Amino acid sequence: MNGTLTDVHGLKVGHYTDLSNATGCTVIIAEEGAVPGVDVRGAAPGTRETDLIRAENTIEKINAIVLSGGSAFGLDSASGVMKYLAEKNIGHMVGKHVIPIVPSAIIFDLNIGNSVTPNAANGYLAASVAVADTVPQGTVGAGTGATVGKALGIDNAMKGGLGSYSIDLGDGVVLSALVVVNSVGGVHDAYDGKLLAGPNAIGGRPEDSFSIFADHNYGKQKSIQPEHLGNTTIGVVATNVNLTKAQSNRLAMIAHDGLALAIRPTHTIHDGDTMFALATGEIDASDEFPRLVALTPLVVSRAIVAAVQNATSLYGFPSASKGKNEQ
Repeated sequence: MNGTLTDVHGLKVGHYTDLSNATGCTVIIAEEGAVPGVDVRGAAPGTRETDLIRAENTIEKINAIVLSGGSAFGLDSASGVMKYLAEKNIGHMVGKHVIPIVPSAIIFDLNIGNSVTPNAANGYLAASVAVADTVPQGTVGAGTGATVGKALGIDNAMKGGLGSYSIDLGDGVVLSALVVVNSVGGVHDAYDGKLLAGPNAIGGRPEDSFSIFADHNYGKQKSIQPEHLGNTTIGVVATNVNLTKAQSNRLAMIAHDGLALAIRPTHTIHDGDTMFALATGEIDASDEFPRLVALTPLVVSRAIVAAVQNATSLYGFPSASKGKNEQ
């Protein structure tokens, strides 16, 4: 066990990281296919191929998921992943044709850096370096340009990032998550409620976002409010248990409870929160499904905490990390 998403056997993760332009993308590959789920809860999502994942639709397995920066432009990175997988003959067979099934979701990170966005070549590169090793976390991949705590606007935000977490449920059953945190809300430790990253950090200690939104003068201060469409938390929860498509969709839905535990507030009109689920089916343990549902919010919330704890400062946005090298 390495404590990250790749503890689920059959999954590989690869990053493309562009620190100069504060963006990147992350690819999760299931070479043997995985039963997918998805739940789009935010009001401003940017996604690709999510309709295929609905339980009533035809495709039963997907081959990869792409999480990317670059707003809607970043969806192009999935094309590069499709190209890579097709070259490896990995995908859904339609007659004699191999069609890789690669759903994706994006965050908005154009408000920092140089407005350069991940493209198909970057997605191809991320796929080509995907491995089953411990997943690098923090200011990497799709989390490179992520920021959090934007109740007082982007100028008072802290650094978000990419985090992962997994637990061993015994008898070989594993549940894990990988999350890219780019939220309006601040990030709290779900165990003790401690605020780890939030607004106004540049001017001093982070503030609680709920208190800011509750201030009766807040609505009059238009100049410091969050940018519309400029935030999103996206991620994947995964298990090696053999699940149906409907069950996998249930895990994706429950994954949003993990967002609510760690990000306060979450699912605002400014966020496009989207969570995927993957079940590789290595273990036939359908009786474990109730435990997977119960513990999914835990692994997701811990992955969110790991994202901000491993993030390092970039473009002047301070990080919650202590003793880490700042970019």
